[in-house]
Amino acid sequence: MHSKIAELAKKYFSETVETRQYLHKHPELSFREYKTTEYIKSRLDELNIPYENPLETGCVGILKGGIASDKVVALRADIDALPILEEGTAKQDYFSLNEGVAHCCGHDAHTANLLTVAKILSELKAEIEGTVLLVFQPGEEKLPGGGKLLTETGFLQKHKVDAIYGIHTSPMHRAGIVATKTGPLMASTSEFEVEIIGKGGHAARAHEAIDPIVLASQFINTVQTIASRNVDPTEPVVVTIGRIEGGSAHNIIPERVKLWGTARTLSPETEELVIERLEAMLRGITREAGGDYKFDFNRGYPAVINSEKEANLVLESARKILGNDKVIELRKPVMAGEDFAFYQREFPGAFFFVGSASKEADSEYPWHHPKYNVDDRFFETATPLMASLIFE
Repeated sequence: MHSKIAELAKKYFSETVETRQYLHKHPELSFREYKTTEYIKSRLDELNIPYENPLETGCVGILKGGIASDKVVALRADIDALPILEEGTAKQDYFSLNEGVAHCCGHDAHTANLLTVAKILSELKAEIEGTVLLVFQPGEEKLPGGGKLLTETGFLQKHKVDAIYGIHTSPMHRAGIVATKTGPLMASTSEFEVEIIGKGGHAARAHEAIDPIVLASQFINTVQTIASRNVDPTEPVVVTIGRIEGGSAHNIIPERVKLWGTARTLSPETEELVIERLEAMLRGITREAGGDYKFDFNRGYPAVINSEKEANLVLESARKILGNDKVIELRKPVMAGEDFAFYQREFPGAFFFVGSASKEADSEYPWHHPKYNVDDRFFETATPLMASLIFE
């Protein structure tokens, strides 16, 4: 079966690349993927694979195998793009035609890959035991996350999914490498917004004001001690202030300063500690100076925690197909986040990375970089591996 799948993946490789380039040229933002959804549906129609629409965008293809069984396995790809102005020379031939929106995280490759996997499985469906759900999910890049919304519909629960698998391009690994681990793989991703309220005034009479810029500076520096002084050093945590906004002129002390940040943790207990320390720091810094604050913490995606059986299945399948030298069992989790975690709260599942980095394709930039790109050789690994999981 592995050789059959490999032959078909090779046969459809050029088509897969063309599909990815088409999707790359026509990106759409989270929960607005209307044309992308229609394109996916048209491709499923060509394969005579029926689908349902649990959410407004995205869809789930339902491929019934030729061997009767209650087994149900889901394969997931995310379909949305980012609000980012694309750059880079290696992808000039298929640059985004939607200015300010771009597939700079690899979701175009995920979708193209799953469409080809669907084509391969449709040709081999007589030998498939049970049902395969092809999940084309919207809104991975935007809270609350399409994964959360889809699980809340009960659609996958109705189909009694036994296991679910997801894939992601990896600029951290060269093209052709597979990397994953059992247990915690990716972090929970929460967002927070802070408003520091002072008292405005003239820069020449700063003693009459309460300067929120100074207070914001103190807060930003103090936040760095959460990881170094409040959390167990063996427990991964990242707290980052990614945006600050305040002031209007060089000689005016503003009334308010706003900050936006993110917290990445692997356990609910650590997340609670981060919330507690952030607000305690804000309270102490602002109240001591006679100011005030507003604090809003938005819990995002939970941690991606791979089921042992399913993660080992990915690793074992990859070793069979690629050889031991192409498979990495990660020792540490990645502190990026993924709403695939919501599926894992409902079903056993595994998320894994497939390398997409190379100098030739200029694809060594990190996720969400305007020059982000994917080496086409990603598909030489991703397509046969994902299709093979159904038979494994």
